[in-house]
Amino acid sequence: MASETATLVEAFDRLATVGFVMGAEWETVHDLCQAHEGEPDFDWGHALCHRIEGDEWNAGYWYRRAGKAVAGGSFAEEWAGMRAILSA
Repeated sequence: MASETATLVEAFDRLATVGFVMGAEWETVHDLCQAHEGEPDFDWGHALCHRIEGDEWNAGYWYRRAGKAVAGGSFAEEWAGMRAILSA
């Protein structure tokens, strides 16, 4: 796993630890994703950030940018699937 992707995984793991709530951990992940706009893994993370925020329209935009289907289910379920792929 590339170091930038590892940083994304670590940031989302911290967000998962606090229950995927808006706050400092969410801001960290969102800022990281914005800094890597156009990179599919980070665009996918950006989609999850906006889903957590409750902004479904914006989340859909980022899922499309990442080439991913819009997720359903819980944030934890989505992150578990994303984590498995990003960590492979």
